[in-house]
Amino acid sequence: MSRDDTAAGEPDTSQGAQTVHRTMAILRLLACGQERGVRLTDLVHMSGLNRPTVHRILKALVAEGAVEQHADTRRYLIGPELTLLGIARTKRFPLTSIAGPYLGKLAEQVGDTAFLSMRHGHDSICIGRKTGGHPIQVLSIEVGVRRPLGVGVSGVALLSCLPEDASEAIIAGNARRLAAHNLDPQELSRRVQEARALGYAYVRAGIMPGTSALSIAIRAVDGEPLAAVTITAMAERLGPQRLPEVLAAMREQARLIARHHAEVRQ
Repeated sequence: MSRDDTAAGEPDTSQGAQTVHRTMAILRLLACGQERGVRLTDLVHMSGLNRPTVHRILKALVAEGAVEQHADTRRYLIGPELTLLGIARTKRFPLTSIAGPYLGKLAEQVGDTAFLSMRHGHDSICIGRKTGGHPIQVLSIEVGVRRPLGVGVSGVALLSCLPEDASEAIIAGNARRLAAHNLDPQELSRRVQEARALGYAYVRAGIMPGTSALSIAIRAVDGEPLAAVTITAMAERLGPQRLPEVLAAMREQARLIARHHAEVRQ
């Protein structure tokens, strides 16, 4: 089996289907780059595909407007065609509108920034953000940020809701991408196990210096994780003394989101 076949997942008997799988893998990696874009070298490393294959896919995507290349940095970014195609299904994720008021209430209650993230495959995607009333707000990520599950406290919370074999398979599948974030798979597994035992994920030292983050999963009525709600704040505002208060507020709003979601689906 070639390196390309191994990286692309299970071999497919159709060459056309294999090309589609590889193309989607490249697009997902590009989505993680947002406005910064992603270098060709990094796409090759993270995808496990060889350079000519990645370059050929990118060239075709650029021709279709699905990908664009920054004139100065030469990095690749998601193109306008994909953005326009996505508009056709704006109602595909009703959780965003369902959770919005509750996320805003949570931010108002605790005074700090509240985030909503969902799992999509091996990634976590930020789909909502509300700011609180405290003078200093920690805006650690933007809506639309896509990261490998486990990079960020919300991803840890989402992984902790899965059966252990499922979470370990995702961590192993993301190994190349986790390395790009200087995250060791064994350390991530430890964090997921800790979150599974506690019922929440917490990092005293967040992505931004001097900040902390706390995340819990929102579970559907059948127990399946819908999303994760996260609070980020200056470290002194998420210390041991205040943690129970913030957790209680998060759990209440997560319960209300899950209930509303169930009502809408009936």
